[in-house]
Amino acid sequence: MPEQKTPQDLQAIIEDIHRELTPRLGEGKVADYIPQLARVDPKHFGMAIVTTDGQVHRVGDAEVPFSIQSVSKVFTLTLALGKHGENIWHRVGREPSGSAFNSIVQLEHEGGKPRNPFINAGAITISDLILAGHTPRELIGEIVQFVRYLADDDAIVIDHEVARSETATGFRNFALANFMRSFGRLDHPVEHVLGVYFHHCALAMTCSQLAKAGLFLAAAGTNPLTGHSVVSRQRARRINALMLTCGHYDGSGDFAYRVGLPGKSGVGGGILAVAPGKASVAVWSPGLNENGNSLLGSLALEMLAARTGWSVFGS
Repeated sequence: MPEQKTPQDLQAIIEDIHRELTPRLGEGKVADYIPQLARVDPKHFGMAIVTTDGQVHRVGDAEVPFSIQSVSKVFTLTLALGKHGENIWHRVGREPSGSAFNSIVQLEHEGGKPRNPFINAGAITISDLILAGHTPRELIGEIVQFVRYLADDDAIVIDHEVARSETATGFRNFALANFMRSFGRLDHPVEHVLGVYFHHCALAMTCSQLAKAGLFLAAAGTNPLTGHSVVSRQRARRINALMLTCGHYDGSGDFAYRVGLPGKSGVGGGILAVAPGKASVAVWSPGLNENGNSLLGSLALEMLAARTGWSVFGS
Protein backbone atom coordinates (compact mmCIF):
# COMPACT_ATOMS: atom_id res chain seq x y z
CA MET A 1 0.00 0.00 0.00
CA PRO A 2 1.44 3.42 -0.93
CA GLU A 3 2.30 5.69 1.98
CA GLN A 4 0.03 8.66 2.72
CA LYS A 5 1.24 11.52 0.57
CA THR A 6 2.64 14.56 2.36
CA PRO A 7 1.64 18.07 1.25
CA GLN A 8 5.03 18.45 -0.42
CA ASP A 9 4.46 15.20 -2.32
CA LEU A 10 1.06 16.30 -3.57
CA GLN A 11 2.27 19.69 -4.74
CA ALA A 12 5.22 18.07 -6.52
CA ILE A 13 2.90 15.51 -8.13
CA ILE A 14 0.51 18.06 -9.62
CA GLU A 15 3.41 20.26 -10.76
CA ASP A 16 4.90 17.23 -12.54
CA ILE A 17 1.52 16.44 -14.13
CA HIS A 18 1.19 20.04 -15.32
CA ARG A 19 4.70 20.02 -16.75
CA GLU A 20 4.15 16.72 -18.57
CA LEU A 21 0.84 17.84 -20.06
CA THR A 22 2.00 21.34 -21.09
CA PRO A 23 3.09 20.22 -24.60
CA ARG A 24 -0.43 18.89 -25.16
CA LEU A 25 -2.38 21.99 -24.07
CA GLY A 26 -5.08 22.80 -26.58
CA GLU A 27 -5.89 19.20 -27.46
CA GLY A 28 -9.55 18.22 -27.69
CA LYS A 29 -12.46 20.31 -28.93
CA VAL A 30 -14.17 23.08 -26.99
CA ALA A 31 -17.97 22.97 -26.68
CA ASP A 32 -18.61 25.18 -29.70
CA TYR A 33 -22.38 24.55 -29.75
CA ILE A 34 -22.62 27.03 -26.84
CA PRO A 35 -21.31 30.28 -28.36
CA GLN A 36 -19.83 31.67 -25.12
CA LEU A 37 -17.90 28.43 -24.48
CA ALA A 38 -16.61 28.43 -28.06
CA ARG A 39 -14.67 31.61 -27.20
CA VAL A 40 -12.66 30.01 -24.37
CA ASP A 41 -8.93 29.54 -24.99
CA PRO A 42 -8.45 25.74 -25.26
CA LYS A 43 -4.91 26.03 -23.85
CA HIS A 44 -6.10 26.74 -20.31
CA PHE A 45 -5.23 24.12 -17.68
CA GLY A 46 -5.76 24.32 -13.94
CA MET A 47 -5.82 21.84 -11.11
CA ALA A 48 -6.53 22.12 -7.39
CA ILE A 49 -6.54 19.59 -4.56
CA VAL A 50 -8.09 20.25 -1.15
CA THR A 51 -7.36 17.54 1.39
CA THR A 52 -9.61 16.59 4.28
CA ASP A 53 -7.03 17.99 6.71
CA GLY A 54 -7.23 21.39 5.08
CA GLN A 55 -4.22 21.49 2.77
CA VAL A 56 -4.75 23.27 -0.56
CA HIS A 57 -2.56 22.58 -3.58
CA ARG A 58 -2.95 24.26 -6.94
CA VAL A 59 -1.19 24.54 -10.26
CA GLY A 60 -1.68 26.32 -13.58
CA ASP A 61 -4.91 28.26 -14.09
CA ALA A 62 -6.46 27.04 -10.83
CA GLU A 63 -7.63 30.55 -9.92
CA VAL A 64 -9.25 31.37 -13.29
CA PRO A 65 -13.08 31.11 -13.19
CA PHE A 66 -14.71 28.86 -15.80
CA SER A 67 -18.23 27.65 -16.56
CA ILE A 68 -18.72 24.50 -14.49
CA GLN A 69 -21.73 23.39 -16.60
CA SER A 70 -22.81 19.86 -15.63
CA VAL A 71 -20.55 19.67 -12.59
CA SER A 72 -23.29 21.81 -11.01
CA LYS A 73 -25.61 18.81 -11.21
CA VAL A 74 -23.85 17.33 -8.17
CA PHE A 75 -24.97 20.34 -6.15
CA THR A 76 -28.55 20.43 -7.43
CA LEU A 77 -28.86 16.68 -6.76
CA THR A 78 -27.64 17.32 -3.20
CA LEU A 79 -30.27 20.06 -2.81
CA ALA A 80 -33.01 17.81 -4.21
CA LEU A 81 -32.12 15.00 -1.81
CA GLY A 82 -32.24 17.49 1.05
CA LYS A 83 -35.68 18.75 0.02
CA HIS A 84 -37.35 15.51 -1.09
CA GLY A 85 -35.18 12.64 0.17
CA GLU A 86 -35.41 9.26 -1.52
CA ASN A 87 -38.69 10.26 -3.17
CA ILE A 88 -36.71 11.80 -6.03
CA TRP A 89 -36.03 8.30 -7.38
CA HIS A 90 -39.68 8.01 -8.41
CA ARG A 91 -38.89 10.70 -10.99
CA VAL A 92 -35.35 9.87 -12.09
CA GLY A 93 -33.34 6.64 -12.22
CA ARG A 94 -29.92 5.66 -10.89
CA GLU A 95 -28.53 3.71 -13.83
CA PRO A 96 -25.79 4.65 -16.34
CA SER A 97 -27.28 5.80 -19.61
CA GLY A 98 -24.87 4.41 -22.17
CA SER A 99 -26.08 7.21 -24.44
CA ALA A 100 -25.02 10.76 -25.17
CA PHE A 101 -25.76 13.27 -22.42
CA ASN A 102 -28.45 15.00 -24.51
CA SER A 103 -30.03 11.92 -26.08
CA ILE A 104 -33.81 11.76 -26.46
CA VAL A 105 -33.96 8.11 -27.58
CA GLN A 106 -34.00 6.48 -24.13
CA LEU A 107 -36.68 8.85 -22.89
CA GLU A 108 -39.13 7.56 -25.47
CA HIS A 109 -38.44 3.92 -24.64
CA GLU A 110 -38.68 4.54 -20.89
CA GLY A 111 -41.80 6.68 -20.68
CA GLY A 112 -40.06 10.00 -20.13
CA LYS A 113 -38.21 8.94 -16.97
CA PRO A 114 -34.51 9.86 -17.27
CA ARG A 115 -31.91 7.19 -16.50
CA ASN A 116 -29.97 9.25 -13.92
CA PRO A 117 -29.72 12.79 -12.50
CA PHE A 118 -26.52 13.66 -14.36
CA ILE A 119 -27.64 13.41 -17.99
CA ASN A 120 -29.41 16.52 -19.25
CA ALA A 121 -32.93 15.10 -19.01
CA GLY A 122 -32.26 13.92 -15.45
CA ALA A 123 -30.87 17.26 -14.34
CA ILE A 124 -33.85 19.05 -15.92
CA THR A 125 -36.10 16.78 -13.82
CA ILE A 126 -34.08 17.65 -10.71
CA SER A 127 -34.53 21.36 -11.51
CA ASP A 128 -38.28 20.75 -11.74
CA LEU A 129 -38.28 18.99 -8.36
CA ILE A 130 -36.44 21.73 -6.48
CA LEU A 131 -38.52 24.44 -8.15
CA ALA A 132 -41.53 23.42 -6.03
CA GLY A 133 -42.63 26.39 -3.91
CA HIS A 134 -40.21 28.82 -5.57
CA THR A 135 -40.09 31.23 -8.43
CA PRO A 136 -37.21 30.49 -10.83
CA ARG A 137 -35.39 33.63 -9.61
CA GLU A 138 -35.70 32.56 -5.96
CA LEU A 139 -34.41 29.07 -6.69
CA ILE A 140 -31.48 30.31 -8.76
CA GLY A 141 -30.52 32.52 -5.82
CA GLU A 142 -30.82 29.57 -3.45
CA ILE A 143 -28.56 27.42 -5.64
CA VAL A 144 -25.90 30.16 -5.75
CA GLN A 145 -26.10 30.58 -1.96
CA PHE A 146 -25.80 26.81 -1.45
CA VAL A 147 -22.67 26.56 -3.59
CA ARG A 148 -21.18 29.60 -1.81
CA TYR A 149 -21.93 27.85 1.50
CA LEU A 150 -20.23 24.65 0.33
CA ALA A 151 -17.12 26.48 -0.88
CA ASP A 152 -17.21 29.05 1.95
CA ASP A 153 -16.79 31.73 -0.72
CA ASP A 154 -19.27 34.53 -1.46
CA ALA A 155 -17.43 35.49 -4.66
CA ILE A 156 -19.04 32.65 -6.67
CA VAL A 157 -21.49 33.97 -9.28
CA ILE A 158 -23.43 32.94 -12.36
CA ASP A 159 -21.99 33.98 -15.71
CA HIS A 160 -25.10 35.55 -17.20
CA GLU A 161 -23.55 35.75 -20.67
CA VAL A 162 -23.19 31.96 -20.66
CA ALA A 163 -26.75 31.55 -19.36
CA ARG A 164 -28.08 33.75 -22.17
CA SER A 165 -25.98 31.88 -24.70
CA GLU A 166 -27.37 28.54 -23.55
CA THR A 167 -30.94 29.82 -23.53
CA ALA A 168 -30.60 31.11 -27.09
CA THR A 169 -29.15 27.86 -28.45
CA GLY A 170 -30.50 25.14 -26.14
CA PHE A 171 -32.95 23.66 -28.61
CA ARG A 172 -32.12 20.07 -27.67
CA ASN A 173 -32.76 20.80 -23.99
CA PHE A 174 -36.08 22.45 -24.87
CA ALA A 175 -36.94 19.31 -26.82
CA LEU A 176 -36.02 17.06 -23.88
CA ALA A 177 -38.07 19.14 -21.44
CA ASN A 178 -41.10 19.33 -23.71
CA PHE A 179 -40.87 15.60 -24.36
CA MET A 180 -40.88 14.88 -20.61
CA ARG A 181 -43.75 17.34 -20.12
CA SER A 182 -45.72 15.38 -22.73
CA PHE A 183 -45.39 12.30 -20.49
CA GLY A 184 -46.54 14.32 -17.46
CA ARG A 185 -43.04 14.14 -15.99
CA LEU A 186 -42.59 17.86 -15.27
CA ASP A 187 -44.74 19.82 -12.83
CA HIS A 188 -43.73 23.34 -13.87
CA PRO A 189 -43.70 25.27 -17.16
CA VAL A 190 -40.82 24.24 -19.38
CA GLU A 191 -39.44 27.78 -19.65
CA HIS A 192 -39.30 28.07 -15.84
CA VAL A 193 -37.55 24.72 -15.40
CA LEU A 194 -35.03 25.44 -18.14
CA GLY A 195 -34.41 28.93 -16.76
CA VAL A 196 -33.19 27.27 -13.56
CA TYR A 197 -31.26 24.60 -15.45
CA PHE A 198 -29.41 26.99 -17.77
CA HIS A 199 -28.48 29.30 -14.90
CA HIS A 200 -27.08 26.64 -12.58
CA CYS A 201 -25.04 25.23 -15.48
CA ALA A 202 -23.66 28.76 -15.98
CA LEU A 203 -22.10 28.93 -12.51
CA ALA A 204 -18.54 30.25 -12.84
CA MET A 205 -15.97 28.83 -10.43
CA THR A 206 -12.23 28.35 -10.15
CA CYS A 207 -10.64 24.95 -9.59
CA SER A 208 -9.88 25.99 -6.00
CA GLN A 209 -13.50 26.97 -5.35
CA LEU A 210 -14.84 23.83 -6.98
CA ALA A 211 -12.53 21.53 -5.03
CA LYS A 212 -13.61 23.21 -1.78
CA ALA A 213 -17.29 22.93 -2.73
CA GLY A 214 -16.92 19.18 -3.28
CA LEU A 215 -14.93 18.50 -0.12
CA PHE A 216 -18.00 17.37 1.86
CA LEU A 217 -18.18 14.34 -0.42
CA ALA A 218 -14.63 13.35 0.53
CA ALA A 219 -15.28 13.81 4.25
CA ALA A 220 -18.42 11.78 4.98
CA GLY A 221 -20.83 14.64 4.35
CA THR A 222 -19.19 17.37 6.44
CA ASN A 223 -16.89 20.15 5.21
CA PRO A 224 -13.86 19.79 7.50
CA LEU A 225 -12.66 23.32 6.68
CA THR A 226 -15.82 24.97 8.00
CA GLY A 227 -17.37 22.29 10.19
CA HIS A 228 -20.60 22.60 8.17
CA SER A 229 -22.59 19.37 8.08
CA VAL A 230 -24.01 19.12 4.55
CA VAL A 231 -25.42 15.60 4.22
CA SER A 232 -25.32 12.34 6.17
CA ARG A 233 -22.43 9.91 5.74
CA GLN A 234 -24.74 7.50 3.89
CA ARG A 235 -25.97 10.21 1.52
CA ALA A 236 -22.42 11.33 0.72
CA ARG A 237 -21.55 7.72 -0.08
CA ARG A 238 -24.56 7.39 -2.37
CA ILE A 239 -23.85 10.64 -4.23
CA ASN A 240 -20.28 9.41 -4.76
CA ALA A 241 -21.65 6.11 -6.10
CA LEU A 242 -23.76 7.95 -8.68
CA MET A 243 -20.78 10.10 -9.67
CA LEU A 244 -18.69 6.98 -10.21
CA THR A 245 -21.28 5.17 -12.32
CA CYS A 246 -22.95 8.08 -14.15
CA GLY A 247 -20.74 11.16 -13.81
CA HIS A 248 -19.11 11.03 -17.24
CA TYR A 249 -22.08 10.19 -19.45
CA ASP A 250 -21.27 7.32 -21.80
CA GLY A 251 -17.59 7.61 -20.80
CA SER A 252 -18.31 6.76 -17.14
CA GLY A 253 -17.09 3.18 -17.33
CA ASP A 254 -13.83 4.21 -18.96
CA PHE A 255 -13.26 6.92 -16.34
CA ALA A 256 -13.89 4.41 -13.53
CA TYR A 257 -11.48 1.98 -15.20
CA ARG A 258 -8.71 4.52 -15.72
CA VAL A 259 -9.11 6.76 -12.65
CA GLY A 260 -11.12 4.77 -10.12
CA LEU A 261 -12.62 7.80 -8.37
CA PRO A 262 -16.12 9.29 -8.29
CA GLY A 263 -16.18 12.25 -10.66
CA LYS A 264 -18.48 14.64 -12.46
CA SER A 265 -17.56 16.36 -15.68
CA GLY A 266 -18.94 19.37 -17.51
CA VAL A 267 -18.68 20.53 -21.11
CA GLY A 268 -16.90 23.66 -19.90
CA GLY A 269 -13.90 21.35 -19.43
CA GLY A 270 -14.13 21.00 -15.66
CA ILE A 271 -14.10 17.78 -13.64
CA LEU A 272 -14.74 17.40 -9.91
CA ALA A 273 -13.26 14.17 -8.52
CA VAL A 274 -13.51 12.76 -5.01
CA ALA A 275 -10.98 10.60 -3.17
CA PRO A 276 -13.12 9.51 -0.19
CA GLY A 277 -11.42 10.16 3.13
CA LYS A 278 -8.55 11.95 1.42
CA ALA A 279 -9.31 14.88 -0.87
CA SER A 280 -11.46 16.69 -3.36
CA VAL A 281 -9.87 17.48 -6.73
CA ALA A 282 -10.92 19.88 -9.47
CA VAL A 283 -9.28 20.08 -12.87
CA TRP A 284 -10.07 22.31 -15.84
CA SER A 285 -8.98 21.96 -19.45
CA PRO A 286 -11.56 23.15 -22.04
CA GLY A 287 -10.74 20.71 -24.86
CA LEU A 288 -13.20 17.79 -24.77
CA ASN A 289 -12.98 14.19 -25.93
CA GLU A 290 -15.64 12.47 -28.05
CA ASN A 291 -17.85 11.86 -24.99
CA GLY A 292 -17.90 15.53 -23.96
CA ASN A 293 -15.45 15.11 -21.08
CA SER A 294 -12.23 17.10 -20.63
CA LEU A 295 -9.51 15.29 -22.57
CA LEU A 296 -6.49 16.50 -20.60
CA GLY A 297 -8.48 16.80 -17.38
CA SER A 298 -9.32 13.09 -17.51
CA LEU A 299 -5.69 12.28 -18.27
CA ALA A 300 -4.46 14.47 -15.40
CA LEU A 301 -6.75 12.66 -12.97
CA GLU A 302 -5.59 9.29 -14.28
CA MET A 303 -1.98 10.37 -13.66
CA LEU A 304 -2.87 11.69 -10.19
CA ALA A 305 -4.62 8.44 -9.20
CA ALA A 306 -1.68 6.38 -10.42
CA ARG A 307 0.89 8.46 -8.51
CA THR A 308 -1.06 8.73 -5.24
CA GLY A 309 -2.64 5.28 -5.17
CA TRP A 310 -6.04 6.95 -4.69
CA SER A 311 -8.84 4.68 -5.92
CA VAL A 312 -12.08 3.40 -4.47
CA PHE A 313 -11.06 -0.02 -5.79
CA GLY A 314 -7.91 -0.30 -3.67
CA SER A 315 -4.44 1.20 -3.79
